Amino acid sequence: MMYPVSPQAYDRAITVFSPDGRLFQVEYAKEAVKRGSTAVGLVCKDGVVLAANRFMQNDLLVLDSVRKIHLIDDNIIATSSGLAADARRLIDMARVEAQKHRITYSEPISVLDLSKKIADTIQIYTQYGGIRPFGVSMLFTGVGDSQATLYEVEPSGAYTGYLAAGVGSNKEGVEKFFAENYNQNLSIDEGTALALKALIQNSSSEEAKHITESSLDVAVVYRKDKKARYLAPADIKKYLGKVK
Repeated sequence: MMYPVSPQAYDRAITVFSPDGRLFQVEYAKEAVKRGSTAVGLVCKDGVVLAANRFMQNDLLVLDSVRKIHLIDDNIIATSSGLAADARRLIDMARVEAQKHRITYSEPISVLDLSKKIADTIQIYTQYGGIRPFGVSMLFTGVGDSQATLYEVEPSGAYTGYLAAGVGSNKEGVEKFFAENYNQNLSIDEGTALALKALIQNSSSEEAKHITESSLDVAVVYRKDKKARYLAPADIKKYLGKVK
């Protein structure tokens, strides 16, 4: 005798597909990403740019204690949206993988190879019982021997290359903005201004009021020296003056 399966059976177990082929826990992880603050990245003719909003509702919080953009290796940077603790764990993994590759092969890891390794780890957490998916999406970008690249890694373990992309609560608006305004001949200077404009125009009115040079994380990697660096608040302020 066949007994009907409660919909909750598919809802609670990461290893069980629903009849229409869905993994609900992975979908819930994607919802956690949508609740995170927005981050954007783009590839420019002379390097790459990442920009992220560290929007905080608590005025007592020390913003310098909250980083949204992380240096992975000399030539690679990453940002995330979703559960900050999950992102921190994946950032640590990425740094270890980058150092292992450098020690083994005497060269920096490529953005593609690093993204694949992190995506493989994330995917494992979608197929075994007793664990849960990572509630975070990440952007990895940097400059290798041949080109500048940008990849998004999702909670499902999928990874996709982009010329310009966003993650977080305003992902759709950001990517629509880039579709209308991005071109591959942008310099890093122009790309940084475009990234900040994308964040401002796709933020809620409450978030937009709190966007300042102190609340933003911006990092770049230039093709010429393949060195990642954060922009100082004074430099971010100059770009904000151009786009606000």
